[in-house]
Amino acid sequence: MRWQELWSALRQVTSRERQFGCTDGSVVGGYAAHGRMLLKHLRACLNPDAAAWGAKLAIWESRLADYQRLSTGERQALLEQFDQLLTEAELRTGLFHDPPVKEAEPTIQPRPLKKVNDGDVPIQFMRGVGPQRAGRLKKLGIETVADLLWHLPARYVDRSSLSLVASVQSPGDYGVAGIIRSQQHRPTRPGLIIYRAQLDDGTGILPLIWFNRPHLHRTFPPGTAVVVFGKAEYRGDSLELHVEDMELQGEARQGIVPVYPATEGLPQRQLQQLCQQALANYGERLRDAVPASVQTQLGLMTIAEAMRCVHLPTSLAEAEAGRRRLAFTEVFLLQMAWQMVRRRRGSSGTGVMHQSAVRELAALWQLLPYPLTEAQQRVIREISQDMERATPMNRLLQGDVGAGKTVVAASVAVKAVASGFQAAFMAPTEILAEQHAINWQRLLAPMGIPVGHLSGGMTKRRKEELLKALQDGSVSIVVGTHALLQQHVVFRRLGLVIIDEQHRFGVRQRATLWGKGQLPDLLVMTATPIPRTLAMTLYGDLDVSVLDQRPPGRQPIKTAHVSSKAWPRIEQLIRREIAQGGRAYVVCPAIEENEELDIAAVEQRFKVLSEDVFPDLAVGMLHGKLKKEAKAAAMEAFAQGKTPVLVATTVVEVGIDVPEATVMVIEDAQRFGLAQLHQLRGRVGRGQSPSYCVLVADKLGDEGRQRMQAMVRTDDGFVLAEEDLKLRGPGEMIGTKQSGIPAFKVADLERDSSLITQAREWAVRYLMNDPHLQAADSRVLADKIRTMFAGLDIF
Repeated sequence: MRWQELWSALRQVTSRERQFGCTDGSVVGGYAAHGRMLLKHLRACLNPDAAAWGAKLAIWESRLADYQRLSTGERQALLEQFDQLLTEAELRTGLFHDPPVKEAEPTIQPRPLKKVNDGDVPIQFMRGVGPQRAGRLKKLGIETVADLLWHLPARYVDRSSLSLVASVQSPGDYGVAGIIRSQQHRPTRPGLIIYRAQLDDGTGILPLIWFNRPHLHRTFPPGTAVVVFGKAEYRGDSLELHVEDMELQGEARQGIVPVYPATEGLPQRQLQQLCQQALANYGERLRDAVPASVQTQLGLMTIAEAMRCVHLPTSLAEAEAGRRRLAFTEVFLLQMAWQMVRRRRGSSGTGVMHQSAVRELAALWQLLPYPLTEAQQRVIREISQDMERATPMNRLLQGDVGAGKTVVAASVAVKAVASGFQAAFMAPTEILAEQHAINWQRLLAPMGIPVGHLSGGMTKRRKEELLKALQDGSVSIVVGTHALLQQHVVFRRLGLVIIDEQHRFGVRQRATLWGKGQLPDLLVMTATPIPRTLAMTLYGDLDVSVLDQRPPGRQPIKTAHVSSKAWPRIEQLIRREIAQGGRAYVVCPAIEENEELDIAAVEQRFKVLSEDVFPDLAVGMLHGKLKKEAKAAAMEAFAQGKTPVLVATTVVEVGIDVPEATVMVIEDAQRFGLAQLHQLRGRVGRGQSPSYCVLVADKLGDEGRQRMQAMVRTDDGFVLAEEDLKLRGPGEMIGTKQSGIPAFKVADLERDSSLITQAREWAVRYLMNDPHLQAADSRVLADKIRTMFAGLDIF
């Protein structure tokens, strides 16, 4: 297929998925699986000089792997970011080429191997798996028997206890037995068929719903006695059960039953049978990455026994014991890789040695309207000490919203310039990069330090002038987006690389920018506070500095959780604050209204506020579908007060600094994670006036109620990050996965915090005895690391 056809198909299916309400039902087999397939083929069409775009597409391929686990709000935010990426790519030329057409070769059917290691037998050679079912398994990332064994249950159901329909009173997971009373189905749009049914158990009627699964409709007609398992969610004011599994009552399994991540055409029963077959035939052949000496000293069960415990548990305690053993394997592998990366960097040669620059830093701080906080001073000392050493710095700076990371970044950039080097600052979006560039130009102009801004929207002449200035060294600091990664961006003497919102970039992107200098120092920053276990896992190759103090004068933000009935009071608050010179954000989880999903949409709220509520005020609108110029104009009008009310999606989540903004209203707040809610709240309270955050949320489940209570209770981002990790796992807390780092299939960063620490300690201890993994006991470990971390420079 030509690359233009692939690109068009990706654009169309992504647009359709957003129109369908992000249900993963816009295409047969699921949007996420289809999108990953298209991205994989597109990467094969990239031109050799487009390596940076290869990393981008790989990141999105990995993000879509988690699409089914995300909430609707998270999916919408993710697709909005994806749409921005696709728009950015369309502005580039020469990214792709059509691969040469090869003559068809005769297919040779390999025979099953009698002796295999690590279950590396193609999945279609298992009994009961032919080419068609193998294709369905591939959508789940399963191509070998080993992949199947590592496709672990998402959860377990104790089939010995079921719920009554009358007891289904709040969102959550349920198993219910009853009689199917009626069924309806209708195609709503091309590629999406919604099936509905009613389940009667004598205590009440429970609505059932499923998508694009006609076999359930045919297998369980009205009058059938069934046991149904699924997740109850609100539709309007009533609950309906989203069906995950349905069985005849007489055939329903007893005891602890695993529930696997599934796909169209692969019911749970088939997955369970396949996993049992793989366990029986290949479980003992799996190679263990944990060296035998470590297993013996820690008293670990074998990997074959761990697999039996997770796939065929006799109790939930046994399943958890097996899971922790497999989790240790995952974490141990990652910690070994990070320790080896650290060792390699330490021996990679002499890096940049910066000067103390005491005079220049004092001059910079004199220009600030406020003194540095103790936390800022401490962090600048930590970074300065690293920069003055011969070993290249690799440091993560994390800080709460409004803690002053930009001032720290500007300080270390001035230190680099004073030492005779250049600094590059990379931000994830054009809006954020432009804002940083303007602020830095204003701040550093009195010091005579030129700051350049590299963006995709520059004229050819201006871009050529800036590139020449970077190459001859006449521009000392440059701020830009991914454009900095382009091959033709050349520095005369790059000594410092700063990457903002680090979680939106991958390891390879970091390395690309870092590679434009001779071992320059690297500082990556994130405004999302990260719990210690998460930082240790994701950023194990970096030293960590923490900004845990806000600049003086910042006003506390009053946070309240209200229902949608409180909108008249919210409108009064907005009007009062605007009359006093303030401004207000109204954030919605969706762009357009959707008949299937009862969620707030930007376009609908904008129409209501601009026409009915505030006809005397100018109301702005901002979302990811707008063109770059329209986005910039919307933000500029809001910043200048021309439109004192801005209705937006989460595009305002990071880096927007309007000190006059005093009200943040977040609609359907239950659809956002704590980290994202905290980031949105951080867009207000940046000036000297009291500020307000209003969380509008109805029909809350237990988890949603806990999130709202946590937001009202504290504005400490680190406390909220720990709470978010407990409630939801890492997911949206870190946004994208780092390219080159496999996602955990087993480890849970909250439950396994002590295990992560233990794995790190044993990785350090093991490498002391075998630093190059050359011992016989290290062979499997070395092979696994080479395979799993091929994108990192380890060996």
